[in-house]
Amino acid sequence: MNKQKEQEYFFTISQNSIAEFKDRGSRFIAYAFPIETIEEFKQHISTLKNEHPKAVHHCFAYRLGFDGNLFRANDDGEPSGTAGKPILGQIDSKQLTNILIVIVRYFGGTLLGVPGLINAYKTAASLALQTTPIIKKPIVIIKEFEFDYTKMNDIMLIVKQNECSIIRQEHRLFCSLTIAIPKAKYDFVLSKISNVIER
Repeated sequence: MNKQKEQEYFFTISQNSIAEFKDRGSRFIAYAFPIETIEEFKQHISTLKNEHPKAVHHCFAYRLGFDGNLFRANDDGEPSGTAGKPILGQIDSKQLTNILIVIVRYFGGTLLGVPGLINAYKTAASLALQTTPIIKKPIVIIKEFEFDYTKMNDIMLIVKQNECSIIRQEHRLFCSLTIAIPKAKYDFVLSKISNVIER
């Protein structure tokens, strides 16, 4: 049985953070971001390239989703395996997902060599993760319901009691409600709401 399939929670960071590591004149500025989409990753990397046009490298790693398959590590011109992999290694050592770490490097004139680079990127990534709280969030399933507006109060009560969050709400002839249900409570919430709608 695949353990990943059973998991009901994931760990990520609660907010952006910045940390800096220096080695022999080179500066490694690490930025950590909680993200949920590849679009967000693209925005962050493009913003940092604009903010640091004189930096020699913008190396990064991200991991998204809950099955462990959606990730990317990039050395951005550093020797292969010296930047992206150590950054991803820090993300994975804390079992995080929905996270991006970008490390901006300003070259200080002295070559650090492969072990030096691996250490610098790993340390900078680790420092960025130390300055932001790690949080546990429920994996959610998105579901849409349609029902008569007279049932709204009963349904809202179920939503509230089971820590669901509302994504979209529309009131026309019928109410349409899209909610995120914690995976652990999905079957229970589904049957409760269906009972209200059908009665």
